[in-house]
Amino acid sequence: MITKTDIEKYFIAEKQESLVFIIVGVAAVVVAALGLFLWKSQCWRGAAIPLIAIALLQIAVGCAVYARSDAQRIDLVYKLDMNPEELIQKEIPRMETANKNFVIYRWVEIILIIAGITLLFLYKSNPAKQFFYGLGIALAIQALLMLGADFFAEKRAHVYTQQLETLIRK
Repeated sequence: MITKTDIEKYFIAEKQESLVFIIVGVAAVVVAALGLFLWKSQCWRGAAIPLIAIALLQIAVGCAVYARSDAQRIDLVYKLDMNPEELIQKEIPRMETANKNFVIYRWVEIILIIAGITLLFLYKSNPAKQFFYGLGIALAIQALLMLGADFFAEKRAHVYTQQLETLIRK
């Protein structure tokens, strides 16, 4: 049976992970800026593209999740007591959609990792193509970070979904 503590734990962990996303995103922007303005090589110009692009996504998603987590947590804890039927009708379908989306995210991230590693190996020994080498390194690293973060988020989401489904069997 799902408890208030289970709901609290899920959303607190989601909020904490969103802070990690924001920190990693800001760090990636800083590294990209240092590469572009201080180190100024073709490799860093290439690396800056995925660093900044994915960092903006990390920061945006992190901020959105961070901003909504407390309200969701409070609302759902309240509904567990006052209207558990609404959890069945709305929260379970929301989490089922989220769980399906994690599969899509995983495949996109794997494809980006493969693309990054491919660029890395194709251009590592070619001084004229260091832009693509840098792009490959940064793309692979950012995609690996996202894959790792989503791995833990997906595990947490599946556990939470299973806990919610205990309401149906009640």
